[in-house]
Amino acid sequence: MNDSEIAAAQAYVRLLQTTRAVLADPQHAPLAVPLLTVPMAEADDALRAVGLAGNEADFFRLLATLHPAEREGRRAA
Repeated sequence: MNDSEIAAAQAYVRLLQTTRAVLADPQHAPLAVPLLTVPMAEADDALRAVGLAGNEADFFRLLATLHPAEREGRRAA
């Protein structure tokens, strides 16, 4: 995995973490959604930089290489 691919994966993980935090409280979620603008733009830019924008299957295969233990844990569940 090259540096650009790692940056794309990390940007996605930050977006996922921010989204979870923003949506954790349904009462405040509508007010907090604008907080997703920056991490969404970062993830989009990073995905475009490595040619993965619109290619979710390849992107998620790339992500799986970063967290193989989690992937194995999901199979067992």
